[in-house]
Amino acid sequence: MANREGRRMRASSEERAPERPRSIRGPLLASLVVATASAGAAYAFGPEPAPKKTTTVRAAAAAETCTASGTRPKRQLRGVWIATVHNSDWPSKPGLTPARQRAEYVTILDNAVKRRLNAVFVQVRPESDALYRSSLEPWSKYLTGSAGRDPGWDPLPFLISEAHKRGLEFHAWFNPYRAAYETDVSALPARHPARVHPDWTVKHEGRLYYNPGLPQVRDWVTKVVTDVVRRYDVDGVHFDDYFYPYPGNGTRFADAATHAKYGKGVKLADWRRDNVNELVAQVSRAVHGTKAYVKFGISPFGIWRNKSDDPKGSATNGMSAYDAIYADAKAWIKAGSVDYLIPQLYWPRGFAAADYDALVPWWAEAVRGTDVDLYIGQALYRVGTKDTPAWTKPAEMPSHLTVNRRYPEVKGDVYFSAAGLAANPLGVLDRIVKNHYAQPALLPLIKGLPSGPPAAPANLKASSGTLTWAAAPGARAYAVYRIGAGKGGKKDAGGGSAGCATVDARHLVAVVPADGSPAYAAGESGDYYVTALDRLNNESPAAHLAVTLP
Repeated sequence: MANREGRRMRASSEERAPERPRSIRGPLLASLVVATASAGAAYAFGPEPAPKKTTTVRAAAAAETCTASGTRPKRQLRGVWIATVHNSDWPSKPGLTPARQRAEYVTILDNAVKRRLNAVFVQVRPESDALYRSSLEPWSKYLTGSAGRDPGWDPLPFLISEAHKRGLEFHAWFNPYRAAYETDVSALPARHPARVHPDWTVKHEGRLYYNPGLPQVRDWVTKVVTDVVRRYDVDGVHFDDYFYPYPGNGTRFADAATHAKYGKGVKLADWRRDNVNELVAQVSRAVHGTKAYVKFGISPFGIWRNKSDDPKGSATNGMSAYDAIYADAKAWIKAGSVDYLIPQLYWPRGFAAADYDALVPWWAEAVRGTDVDLYIGQALYRVGTKDTPAWTKPAEMPSHLTVNRRYPEVKGDVYFSAAGLAANPLGVLDRIVKNHYAQPALLPLIKGLPSGPPAAPANLKASSGTLTWAAAPGARAYAVYRIGAGKGGKKDAGGGSAGCATVDARHLVAVVPADGSPAYAAGESGDYYVTALDRLNNESPAAHLAVTLP
């Protein structure tokens, strides 16, 4: 992700620190400001795009026509990256007591819920280490200050359960190839895989990387990921944008011998892309083979290729992930080896080298007609900075979400990073919640993953203004809709009648986690509809109850 891990500026970039044809199926830190564009490049918001046309659907329960609003979609992923590398987001510093670590994390989650988010992407493996109890890799130094030192508890069950209690989907975020932020292998814990297998590593510009060209490395990364999926109740596995190292001081990545051994005559650049593609496909098979419902996604750098280098590329003029770090997102889409992509579009609208208005339609086109979901990575950490004049304007980031409405392929946004949830720079999150997240949202349904809704909630009752119902087997949460009575007893204007209650988010008042006895405090009279949601947010038929409050 943008040197979110240090945010250092380079001559050509600002790095931020965070297959299958579906038959195979079973962040983050890079945001670059290209050298070809000046920091003071001309900026223009342009006109606000018109909302998508509304969609007319037929309600199954009542033979009546319902109109879904294009501005209030019922399904939308709203996520935030929680970076642990360099203690960027959590924990705030190494060596905190477990109680303090837990309290800090809960505060982050509560801020996410306050902003009506529904997913977190938590970095559990920043550099071949573990923020969970592992027999494969050592404890992370970001917990205790010393790599390999036991923190006295296993954070991951707590991180997951607290997210689930709040209705937040939990994606475990792994960096696949970073071995260490130092090259002295002897300084690593004795059982660190890079110390046990120094032949797996490449020293490059002051850091230690696993060599992506080695089959042993691909097998190891897959083993680490599979271990987490098998032992913990994660909802997703997530890779950031770090594959081969980002361009730095021009040092050649020392994999010539590996290429000679495994390249089979393929050109170096193509071979490197093949190595990454093989890892992505292998991890995808392993994840879905272990638990078919666990999602696998990647947050690639925002520019695949520039049109000047490839007619299939975007109308941009910046560093290309395909050419610089050998990450070919179009290949992952074609192979179906990812469930979702979150391209890091960390540039403003009108930015000459990488215009948000040019990149969103490009990525929408890239996934169109496929089973791969598209969410947009948003640079919350840049709001209020002077990187470009646009980021000093509180309307810039909210306008990104308005642009997204033009493209039905865009099914949500993820913000980098959690520190911004509390800071709320320029009040930007207040604007986003008011104008885009006024209602809760269910998670998008990803094609190819298990489907089949749970049974509808039973025994829906109301007492003293509180709705209760019997827990539905297999339910992770419940969606609560309300159609209220307006003047003269008529239904809400534009809201449709009872059969249309669940067509979009206009009447969605709450998503209630299935934690304890299910209940909702009804603050208004009206017709209430409650549906059960499984862990993938497949939705049951609705149970109905009319509630009249004093």
